[in-house]
Amino acid sequence: MKVSEIKELTDKELVERIETERTNQLRMRINHAVSPLENPLKLNAGRKVIARLLTVKRQRQSIK
Repeated sequence: MKVSEIKELTDKELVERIETERTNQLRMRINHAVSPLENPLKLNAGRKVIARLLTVKRQRQSIK
């Protein structure tokens, strides 16, 4: 997910997306511990998406 796409989300959608991405990240980590993922780089990509979402959320909070 690109930053431009994230900035188009409303505050409510942003919070929902953060929760969704965190649950997906947790699920992937658990699955990876049990049996290795086909592409373990998805773990890094998911973490980066969460970081982008949180960054945009914090930027919006500092503006208000």
